[in-house]
Parts: sequence; structure tokens; C-alpha cells
Amino acid sequence: MLFAATSGDLLVTPWSVAPFVLLLLAIAVLPLVAEKWWHSNLRRAMISLGLAIPVAAYLGYLQWAERQPGLAVLEHSAIEYVDFIVLLAALYTVAGGIVVQGQFRPTPLVNVGVLAIGAVLANIIGTTGASILLIRPLLCINLVRQHRNHLPIFFIFIVSNLGGLLTPLGDPPLLLGFLNGVDFFWTLSMWPHWLVVNGSVLAITLIWDTLAYRREPDRTQFPPRHGSIVVGGKINILFLAGILAAVLMQSPMLAGEYLLHRPWPTVIMAGMAIGSWFATPRSVREHNHYSWGPIVEVAVLFAGIFVTMVPALALLTRHRDDLGVTEPWHYFWLTGILSSGLDNAPTYLAFTALAAGEGGLAELAARQPLILQAISAGAVFMGANTYIGNGPNFLVKSMAEDMGYAMPSFVGYMLYSSLILLPVFALATWLFFVT
Repeated sequence: MLFAATSGDLLVTPWSVAPFVLLLLAIAVLPLVAEKWWHSNLRRAMISLGLAIPVAAYLGYLQWAERQPGLAVLEHSAIEYVDFIVLLAALYTVAGGIVVQGQFRPTPLVNVGVLAIGAVLANIIGTTGASILLIRPLLCINLVRQHRNHLPIFFIFIVSNLGGLLTPLGDPPLLLGFLNGVDFFWTLSMWPHWLVVNGSVLAITLIWDTLAYRREPDRTQFPPRHGSIVVGGKINILFLAGILAAVLMQSPMLAGEYLLHRPWPTVIMAGMAIGSWFATPRSVREHNHYSWGPIVEVAVLFAGIFVTMVPALALLTRHRDDLGVTEPWHYFWLTGILSSGLDNAPTYLAFTALAAGEGGLAELAARQPLILQAISAGAVFMGANTYIGNGPNFLVKSMAEDMGYAMPSFVGYMLYSSLILLPVFALATWLFFVT
């Protein structure tokens, strides 16, 4: 993310992070104390933009009064937001036009199987693509169950975050590393980390869902598994391939003379979404319970987040040398904790820049691979800690609520992630990052 590289040029006051903190508090508290009021995307937009505008004005003041590149950084942030939301909306539209039909009994093994497939698929079409493609089938399979609300939470953990560690396509931080010189296949060196963390959380999911399944009052009413799996809206597989091609063709290593520069990748993704919308029969989207509500919610909230987090990133970049980060486990936890509240991509760039010093990321991967593994794993894994840690998280939450699942509040979700994920991350620290 370009603005992360320039935000260190800003000298901001600590109070300038207040709107970012207030926005996080609004996302955490308002659904609890004013649920009906908060349920309107118009009101969410009022809060989001109401906190973003003072930050934008402050950055303008830095530009005109103090000769700092405030507006340049804001411009980069806006461009990154457009890239982010167009990619998310394109994947949402295209994947929403693919329907997987088949009758499955909503057993723990079926649910864990869907999550395991998603963990692998996340490395091929990204955590966002895998999340949007698989969340509807999982939710539909379990609509007949009463004790089901834990499933979207584990889905966010595994498919939307933990699974996407093995390729640059998996998660935005790894894609940025690839675009900045890290070999495309270098991330495969983290397969033990991926296996331990995903395997542990899948095991917890199996135990949790088995206990919940046993509490179902009448399991005899569940439909039996029969028939073959039928995929509808197959034309969208081509549109999905077009989106992935637009992502990969931003790499000089892969694209060569066909390298795409801004704004063409975003234009292509938007074109794929428009093509999908008109090429997909309405019945397919109706079967998927398709609605624009979830993506609109993500768009309005992240518009505020992308603006208000600029001062926070500036402070992080400015003071990163004062953090005393030296050991791999330091990088893992600090990158991860900050990725939980800030966008994980600029956090990744800030810490790789700290670790690389004057050298580039390719040199860091060759000279200190353990450090880069720690930063990469922290950025990818700990995006699961909060709803805003990674783009698909909030989208999955909104889609689950749209289909009648009760999702925990911002703080409630953090209690789940703390209880389930932190012990797993501690295990990963001991196995891989303590030297």
C-alpha cells in the first residue's frame, strides 16, 4: 500500500488518532446499545464520514500550513480504498453468482470439511474469494439447525484469515511482499505454520460443533445426504479467473511486457463484476440470498477506517525504530496485534521495512527468512482477531446476519478469538518463532 510508505513523512499529534479510536468504539458499542439505530447503512455512513472528515481536514492543514504531504498521503489512502472495495465488490458479485447445490446433512464432519476446503481454496482465489464462495453453502446447509451460530465465527477464523498463508494470492500483505520482490513460491516455506494453526483450529471446530450437534432436539428431521453436487452460474468461473489475472498482472515477474498499472487492474475487476451481473440468471442470485446490504456496510465503514487510520499509521511508521523489536516472536506478535486493528497490509509493510533496513524484501527473505515468516504469519493469522482485521471478516458477519444467524458484537467476537486463537498463536510462537 503506497500510502504506508509515505505516511512516515507526516509529523502528526497523538490526538489525531482519536477519530480512529472513536470509530472502532462506535463499531464495538453501538450495535449493543442502539442496535436498531445502527442497523441502517445510512447512519453507519454518517458516523464513518463524520469521523473521517475532521481527519481529512487535519491532513489538509498539514499540507497547507506546515508543508507536510498530508493531502498526498490522503490521496494514496483514497486510491487504496477504491482498489480494496472494488476488489471486494467484484469478488462479492462474481462469487455471489456461483451456486453450489446439493443436499448435505449438517453434521460436524461436513462443516469441518467445508472449512478445510476453504483453507486450501483461500490460497488459490484469496481469503476474500474463498469466503464469498463458500459462506453461503455453509450457512444454507445449517439453516435447519438450532445451535449453529458458532459456525460463521470459525469460518471467519479459518477461511477468511488463517487459510491464506501459502501463496501471495492468499492475503493482501503477502501479495504486497510478492510485488516488492519476494519470490512467488517463498510463502510455501510456511506450510508447517499453516498446518499447525489451521489443523488446531479445525480440531477445536470439530469438538465445538460436535457438542453443539448433540444438543439438537430432533436430528432425525435433518435431510439425508443424497444426489450429486451441482454448480450453477458456471460462467462466473471465467469472471473469477479474470479478477485473479488482474491481480497477478500487477507483478513484473509474472506479467512481463503485459504489466498492468493503475487504474487498469481496478477497471478490469469492475468490468468482471458488471459482466457477471448481467450474465448471471436472477434465479441463481435468489438461490444464494444475494443482497447488496453486506457489501454496502463494508464500504461505508471502511471508507472511514481508511481515512482515520492514516495518523495511526504515521505514528507507527515514525516510531517503529523505538519499539525495541529484535526477535522473530516480537515481530510476530507486534505485527499481529497491530494488524488486528489497522489494515494488515500497511502494517506488514511497516515492519518489513523495519526488518529489512536498507535492503529490500527479497534480501530479507534470503538473509532473515525467520523474521519475514514471523511478520507474514502475524499479519495473516491475527487479522482474525477482530471484525476489522481483514476485509472478508465484516462481510461474512453481515452475510450471516442477513441469513438469520446471530453474530456476536465487536467485543463479543474478540472474546471468542481470544479464547480460541490466542492459545493456538502461543503454540505457533513456541514451535516456530522462539530461537
